[in-house]
Amino acid sequence: MIEISTSSTTTTLVVAGDLDLAERDQFPEVTARVVGLRRQLLVIDMCRVTFMDSTGAAFLISLADAGRRRGGATVLRGAADRDLFVLEICGALELFRIDADHRCELGAEAALSPEDAPAPA
Repeated sequence: MIEISTSSTTTTLVVAGDLDLAERDQFPEVTARVVGLRRQLLVIDMCRVTFMDSTGAAFLISLADAGRRRGGATVLRGAADRDLFVLEICGALELFRIDADHRCELGAEAALSPEDAPAPA
């Protein structure tokens, strides 16, 4: 699922679930809507992405490239190391700014290792 929201200067995409070949049918419509909004900054929130393959990476790359051609920037927020690795393997990581300070709210407890989890009461 991909949700789009906007402000006066920013378009934000919130991606949930898999970003892969099975979801590719929605990519052209989402791309057209985002490009049509013509905002300088695109923020892609990946906190709830469970899997991304090269098809999903190609979708993100096309969004970043379209923004860059207009002089804009694309920020990845909440991207897991595995997702960044896919973009790096595709040779496209430099198209994105990485928001390293963002901490995802959803699933924060699941991200804790067993040693870091609170002790049972």
